[in-house]
Amino acid sequence: MSKARLEAFTDGVVAVIITIMVLEMKVPHGVEPGALAPIVPVFLSYVLSFVFVAIYWNNHHHMFHAVHHVTGGTLWANMHLLFWLSLVPFVTGWMDENHFAPLPVATYGVVLLGAAAAFFILTRVLLRSHERGSLLSRALGADLKGKISLLLYLAAIPLAFVRTWISLTLYVVVSITWLVPDRRFERLLAEDE
Repeated sequence: MSKARLEAFTDGVVAVIITIMVLEMKVPHGVEPGALAPIVPVFLSYVLSFVFVAIYWNNHHHMFHAVHHVTGGTLWANMHLLFWLSLVPFVTGWMDENHFAPLPVATYGVVLLGAAAAFFILTRVLLRSHERGSLLSRALGADLKGKISLLLYLAAIPLAFVRTWISLTLYVVVSITWLVPDRRFERLLAEDE
């Protein structure tokens, strides 16, 4: 099965997700700088969510350079990832509307955890359909960063009910660790050529 359709569909869904998120930002009524103050939290949560969606797109893109073929399981695992990513605009908007209240911040974490788990599952499904020493297998390795991200999300969810800023800080920490696309794929692809 060709991977091109899966990649094209993923690109389209990610583009729609980003478009929906930006449409949540309402234009202020006024031209003075103070008119922007109410949308600062909305903008900051948009930036965080945009970065998360971009991180998944970047790493998905890099990973699929090492993928030779996809299976039916790969298609479903990819749809599972897109399901969680499609919820990002909803939880971002809910968090904004409720001024970063504990339940929306925790729910945001649940969606981030779901997306991280779905990406992890996608990598495992891909590994099952590729040889043990394949470029994909070598690049993914032990995936320590992915496992640590899952643990940080798990910690952040209940911490939202203690102090929301702690959870938000953990979300930012995870995004910073993933901001640079996974260099393992670039390095091994260059070596392979």
